[in-house]
Order: sequence, then C-alpha cells, then structure tokens
Amino acid sequence: QVHPVESGGGSVQAGGSLRLSCVISGAAHCMAWFRQASGQEREGVVTMNADGSTNYADAVKGRFTSSLDNGQNILYLQMDNLRSEDSAMYFCAAHIASPLSASLCHGATKPRFFFPSLWSWGQGTQVTVSS
Repeated sequence: QVHPVESGGGSVQAGGSLRLSCVISGAAHCMAWFRQASGQEREGVVTMNADGSTNYADAVKGRFTSSLDNGQNILYLQMDNLRSEDSAMYFCAAHIASPLSASLCHGATKPRFFFPSLWSWGQGTQVTVSS
C-alpha cells in the first residue's frame, strides 16, 4: 500500500515561490498533486505517470512544475509566480491502480472521472499566498 507524506507548504507573498515535496512509500504508477481551497471542491493540479508524462491544470500551466526523484521516490511540485488564488491545502496522492495508462492517469483528476477512494492520500500541506 502506498503512503504519501507531504511537506514544504507555508506562507508567501504573491509572485513568490514554494516547493512542495512528497515522499511516496511503495510503488505508484500514477501520482498527482491536488488542492482544495476553503469551501471549494478538491481539484487536480498535475498528474505524473510512470512513463514520465505530466498533465497540468490550465490554472497552473507555465507556473508550476512537477518532477520525480526516482531514486528517493520523492515527488516535487515547484510553484513559481504564486497568486492569491493558489492558496489552498495541497495534497499528494497516488492512484491505487497499477499499472495505469497515461491517458487514464491524466484523466483521473477530471471532475467526471475523479473518485477520491481510488487514490491514496497524504495529510496535506497548507499554502497561503498573500497579495
């Protein structure tokens, strides 16, 4: 069973940067970062498949970069040019299905195909961006 553990959240001013880390114990074929702002639905930020492909939400394209340290099994989320609307609890997650094709992985965070019970979740880390 996969257990993600996030770290790296904090407070930053608009335009600043933060890097989140997620240590994933166990093998995961499809990993993702989600976020949930107060009073809003959880939304997918980026998915990363074992083939190295990634898929970013439109709201973060060009500002956020996800990478994987395979040797350490650590998933990173580099967040640059942060905006106040990026403030949220950020969750690292690993899909329970393995293997999982890239298309299914990248589609699994879309509202129509998102089922929280199909993911193993970290505890979350808070990101607050002040304007």
